[in-house]
Amino acid sequence: MKYSKLLTFAAIGFLAAIVTFFIYRQKIDFLDAVDLKLKDARFKLRKNVQPDSRVVIVAIDSKSINELGRWPWKRSVIAELMNGLKWYGVKVAALDIVFSEPSAASEDVILSKAISKNGNIILGYFFRDEEEAVNPAAFSQMESSKVKLIKIAEGVASVPVAQRPFIETNIPVIGRGALDFGFFNTDPDPDGPVRRSNLLMLYNGDIYPSLALKALRHYTGNEIILEIESFGVSSLRIGQMSIPSDESGRLTVNYYGRGGTIPTLSAVDVIKKRLKKEELKDNIVFVGATEIGIYDMRATPVGSVFPGVEIHATVASNALQDRFILRDGRIIAVEILCMILLPIVLTLILSLARTSFIGMIAFIFTAGSYAVLNYSLFNVYSIDMSLLYPLSSTAIAFVSSEAYRNLVVERKNRYLKKAFSSYVSPDLVAEIMKNPDRLALGGEKKEITILFSDIRGFTGISEKLAPDMLVLLLNEYLGPMTKVVLKNNGTLDKYIGDAIMAIYNAPLDVTDHSEKACRTALEMMEELKVVDDRFKAKGMPSIDIGIGINTGYAVVGNMGADMRFDYTAIGDTVNLASRLEGQNKYYGTHIILSEFTAERVKGKFLVREIDLLRVVGKEKPVAVFELMTDQSGSTRNENAVLAEKFSAVLSSYRAGNFQNALDTFTKLAEEYNDPASRIYAERCREYLQSPPPPEWDGVYISRKK
Repeated sequence: MKYSKLLTFAAIGFLAAIVTFFIYRQKIDFLDAVDLKLKDARFKLRKNVQPDSRVVIVAIDSKSINELGRWPWKRSVIAELMNGLKWYGVKVAALDIVFSEPSAASEDVILSKAISKNGNIILGYFFRDEEEAVNPAAFSQMESSKVKLIKIAEGVASVPVAQRPFIETNIPVIGRGALDFGFFNTDPDPDGPVRRSNLLMLYNGDIYPSLALKALRHYTGNEIILEIESFGVSSLRIGQMSIPSDESGRLTVNYYGRGGTIPTLSAVDVIKKRLKKEELKDNIVFVGATEIGIYDMRATPVGSVFPGVEIHATVASNALQDRFILRDGRIIAVEILCMILLPIVLTLILSLARTSFIGMIAFIFTAGSYAVLNYSLFNVYSIDMSLLYPLSSTAIAFVSSEAYRNLVVERKNRYLKKAFSSYVSPDLVAEIMKNPDRLALGGEKKEITILFSDIRGFTGISEKLAPDMLVLLLNEYLGPMTKVVLKNNGTLDKYIGDAIMAIYNAPLDVTDHSEKACRTALEMMEELKVVDDRFKAKGMPSIDIGIGINTGYAVVGNMGADMRFDYTAIGDTVNLASRLEGQNKYYGTHIILSEFTAERVKGKFLVREIDLLRVVGKEKPVAVFELMTDQSGSTRNENAVLAEKFSAVLSSYRAGNFQNALDTFTKLAEEYNDPASRIYAERCREYLQSPPPPEWDGVYISRKK
């Protein structure tokens, strides 16, 4: 049963994983957007990371606008900025600006000369969807900026790189002095933030590199090398620098922090030479607007207002530090593995959980552990794994398992609890809930203690009472007696009319089961006084009971058929207990124990041996003992004295000294009002008149059941 439960829960976990994997493969836009939002949170949790010191932004910011006038500036002012970059020894300057419209001719010439004199300016341009007339001279200038070293696998018919139908370039007079050109398009994801940067763009059959890629190409002095397979871009390198783009030539940007994390200097400070000379020497400088009024701002995972120029600078810094967000086939495989293993592990834990609360704790721990692992891998190694799908598979497994637990397992447990709560103690019910397999159809040989109790003279009582009064009597008697049985961890096996049969140490283990059965018997006698007083007050007949207890091995289990069965015990141990209960009428006692039970409880209860008995159906004699009570009003000390004297005279009786035994038994009967002593006195008289045979062993043969 336990293994069956484990397999059932594991199957639930596996099905949850399969369902989640199917959804994962469908690439549902809404769910993918949720996953991206969860990933964005990792950037906000992560502390700012130090960018590469070689990458700097020269910003057209509020300070520059305030000092130099509103944007756009005269091109002679831009020329001063270019001259300033030259003066500071900038190695490469990339402009996130396009000069697509002519201004005053003299202004354009001044800027053109400054760009040409600088010799390291990469001009920006952008692709667009709206129709734009292209100046052939301008296009011929920037056409040389396309990727030249491309290796295309055999059979590739198309390249899945983003493309635009139109282009907006710099005017020829300004573009002719540029070192190179790079596009600065930034395409947001469908939900708004810019998470990936287009490194490549397809236009008019050629592939063009981005502004950041061109800046890196000239900073390192190496060519851009592109390899394309049937699925798309397979490799993008600048010399030995490998850039892990996806198949469409896009790079997931590893943002360092909120806007301004990359060192940003004011353009006016460069123009007026307010900076230290070494602050820009041999650096890559990206020139662009950060003033909000110019509105070159983008939404990103680290903030809703992020300068567009800083996105290009971040890409360049990522490449120089080799600090890329990693998501390749191996990482996707681990992601899928987590999607499958997490729900299975959780459901195996849930199969062992006893309550839904513990299950909830297990779910929170499992999901939390994966979330912490996911964030740690991102924070330390920039590994990008899904949060939504592995957590979703775990959540589906948890909900499904709890539904199964409540609809099937708990319903079964409630049924078992209801079925057994009237027969066994609450503690045993709890144990049965943990091990319901113990109640399967079948039996096992086990040492148990059996208790039988019966109302004396019940036949005569039933003849005197009306049926409704008889039912009332039984209910008011059996109810309290059953509670005593359950209180002492007994199992109520059955009611047999007015008789009660109880089992101890089954179906589940009960320590000191013989002792608990004896305690039950004593408490039943005490409870009988209360019940009898209640009967007398109602004018109902007084009742008395006899109890028999035996300990031994018996076959216990569910006996019957699959459709109907009872948990019970069968065997000689049960039969002997029943016979002992009946002998109370003969000896005038209330509780008789077999020698097997008495041996276990000596020293814990007051017992006296009363006979060697060969009951009906048994060949081997059994020593029987009385579990003594103070029902007659005797104190425990008096009972102990009686037991001691009775034991001594019993030895004399078995030795054949019938006259001495007669005198003592008669005295005990009178002094202690002891029915058992009267029985033995009568036996002694019989044996004095008709002595037993020489081989007599002191065994009394009972003719009554």
